[in-house]
Amino acid sequence: MTTVPIEATPVDRERSSITWGGFSLAFWLPVTWMVTLLFTVALADILPIREPTESDFTALKARPGLEFWLGTDVLGRDIFARIIHGARISLTVGFFAPVFGMIIGLIFGMMAGYYRGKLESIIVGVIDIILAFPNIVLAMCILFFAGATMVNLIIVLSVTSIPANTRIARASTLVFAGREFVMAARAQGASDLRILWHEILPNIVLPQLAYILSFMSIVIMIEGSLAFLGVGIPPPTPTLGGMIAQGFPDINTDPHITFMPALILFLTVLSLNLIGDQLRHKFTIRESAL
Repeated sequence: MTTVPIEATPVDRERSSITWGGFSLAFWLPVTWMVTLLFTVALADILPIREPTESDFTALKARPGLEFWLGTDVLGRDIFARIIHGARISLTVGFFAPVFGMIIGLIFGMMAGYYRGKLESIIVGVIDIILAFPNIVLAMCILFFAGATMVNLIIVLSVTSIPANTRIARASTLVFAGREFVMAARAQGASDLRILWHEILPNIVLPQLAYILSFMSIVIMIEGSLAFLGVGIPPPTPTLGGMIAQGFPDINTDPHITFMPALILFLTVLSLNLIGDQLRHKFTIRESAL
């Protein structure tokens, strides 16, 4: 197996000397937020918080306070508890859908970039067809007929993430398919499968993984948008988008019902994008290394 090291430029070496672990504060702050959120979501069932579907009709639309940290919604349900359980759904969908899309996109992209010709034309044509449909509209149509379940939501959003992953994998494969170590492996009689698996994949997987966090943020936004539009996972299961939609009619009088889940959604998406930007800067193939 041959891998191509990515050398740091003088600017990168200077930056790494004034940051921790080669990453700036713009990386570690969102990492801290994501670790805290993941830890809270993972332990939601054992943490001393209220049930997300439990109503307190004596505290309808209560403002944030000591009893209800983030207030209550129109049915008297604790917003903090519902955000934690709603974030679990968003993060679950936001993880599995991009991962499945990345795996399928890697396979199609590597095949298109390595074999070229008619196979490349077919794969690119299919990708263009998928891209012709807006992601949210395509997801709404499929979920309307198939039903809004967690599994269906992951499958639908996996399909929407395949085109971008395929294009990135194809572009990276085109870069390495003509490199000396690939031609040397071919001259030694290595099969196409061995070349793809042992020579090309190790060199393109890190740039691909660097983009997956951005795909996760996009998927989380789409999932929230679907829930806001009423085609996400149905009540009483809490979702961040559903909570935003539920409190939207009272946004003038009780803005905390909409603002709190919207803030968590915003911070999560922003954190994933910031982390992804830092990782892409570190691992993306550079011209000087070609």
